[in-house]
Amino acid sequence: MSEGQIVHIEFAASDPDAAGKFYSDLFGWKTEAYPGAEYTTFEPVDPPGGGFAKIDGQLYQVGSVLAYIFTSDIEGMLKKIEIAGGKVALKRTEIPGMGWFALFTDPTGNTVGLFTDQPAM
Repeated sequence: MSEGQIVHIEFAASDPDAAGKFYSDLFGWKTEAYPGAEYTTFEPVDPPGGGFAKIDGQLYQVGSVLAYIFTSDIEGMLKKIEIAGGKVALKRTEIPGMGWFALFTDPTGNTVGLFTDQPAM
């Protein structure tokens, strides 16, 4: 992954499984329900992939789309974001077995995610 590359996209959905089936039927995307969450991942032929997140009336509202940008240093990037006028919406949070993510809002009010993959052990 390259620094600054969009690596994951999330669509809000009232029914993540039904949304996954809809896009799978239309475009042939591979979909899979994420265990223990109301979340269905999707993988198109060409990246980026993403997921369908359950509408929660907060982060995931009807019509919302959330893009995640790769960075090798979430903490450093969050500091740069704040200096540039953005705000941290969610600090670095682990995705077990996968890596970490964080959320920020830009000066115009868009919520955007950051992602870094798990370092080799």
